[in-house]
Amino acid sequence: MSGMSAEPYWELMFDADGDADAGERDALVRGAVSEGLTDLVVFAHGWNNDRPMATALCSRFYAPFPGLVARAPGVRMGYAGVIWPSMRFPGEAVPDFPSAAPEGPPAPPVLDAATREALVRTLPCERAVMDRLAELAAEQSEDPARLEEFVSLVRGLAPAPPQGPVAADAGEDDASYLLTGDARQVCESFAAALDRMGALPPAFLGGALKRLWGGALEVLRQMSYYTMKRRAGVVGEKGLGPALALLAESATGLRVHLAGHSFGARLVSFALRGLPDDGTALGSVTLLQGAFSHYAFSSRLPFDSGRGGALDGLYRRIRGPLVACHSRHDSALGTLYPLASMMSREDDGILGLDDGRWGAVGHDGIRDVDPCARIALDEALRGALPTEGCVSVDASSVIARGGPPSGAHSDICHEELARVVLHAGRVLPAGP
Repeated sequence: MSGMSAEPYWELMFDADGDADAGERDALVRGAVSEGLTDLVVFAHGWNNDRPMATALCSRFYAPFPGLVARAPGVRMGYAGVIWPSMRFPGEAVPDFPSAAPEGPPAPPVLDAATREALVRTLPCERAVMDRLAELAAEQSEDPARLEEFVSLVRGLAPAPPQGPVAADAGEDDASYLLTGDARQVCESFAAALDRMGALPPAFLGGALKRLWGGALEVLRQMSYYTMKRRAGVVGEKGLGPALALLAESATGLRVHLAGHSFGARLVSFALRGLPDDGTALGSVTLLQGAFSHYAFSSRLPFDSGRGGALDGLYRRIRGPLVACHSRHDSALGTLYPLASMMSREDDGILGLDDGRWGAVGHDGIRDVDPCARIALDEALRGALPTEGCVSVDASSVIARGGPPSGAHSDICHEELARVVLHAGRVLPAGP
């Protein structure tokens, strides 16, 4: 592909139901064979507004790889990007990414025409409903009934609960609908969280109801995330997993290394559901700021010993390690993610945010899997990654930049993280 930082490169595009673009899938299979690849890295983006933005992120992420792979004699590396329907809200800073919003305090998240169009496509949503949401958001009425109407309309956009095992994401949001509590209390909780993070725009610091409108707009943002998170699981299990199985049948001996950012980390993790127990050459999986439950791979939940996580034990389908990079500088996962996950449960109200139940793997790593090593990034780069099983890598020293409300959530394009992917796949020898 012209302008791509790493070659040979292919893309795999999936729709919201996990159906692949058959032409692109088959081109990857043919290319892996004809190029004589020994290894293939497959990267899944998190939220992006369109295909060009997703492709640009893949190019930035892959930029360090060719120089690093040149140190590995005998390796013939290929690269692929997973493209799936998602979106990024205005005001979410992505460090060093020219098409992203600048860092610093965000402007009010106005539902302009481009944002409305993206939401109509992503949720999906009827245009009349989105137009009404935009009207209410712009008006920011002092009438509490208008706030209630806004939240009610957002709740009506919740996706239907998926059927089968993909529906269960233990420790997160196994309720069918997001934010079922009292509307004013929900808006206040989000507004307070944004205020603590320095992410509540000045326009919402007036009266009490003005503040609640800031929280109400975050409710809409979280609804879009909820939809994308569900979709990532479906695309992984129904789309990427079977595509990788097909690839393994043709490109025998090829070692595949999955990497995913944010909801893309959930996508590549749920691809394990779509793989057979054996017969694949999945050499490693690296999760970068994964936006799903840190209990997903657990066999026994600490708050419900009769249940396991949604991906209980599936890391055993990987011939190498499952590596989860996490950062304390990720405020999207450290504050907003657990708040939204907790409030999706009707029976839990809005208490208990700090009890650990609602955490994301990209915030504090993999929980309640034994054994699971916990190491710092510099240790990982010196060769401390295990050859199999789970490991949590504290990458806070590198994943550190980004403005509110997401913090460092998207600060993933670093040579050090490329090295983690290659060390996990045993492409690079241990050492600096």
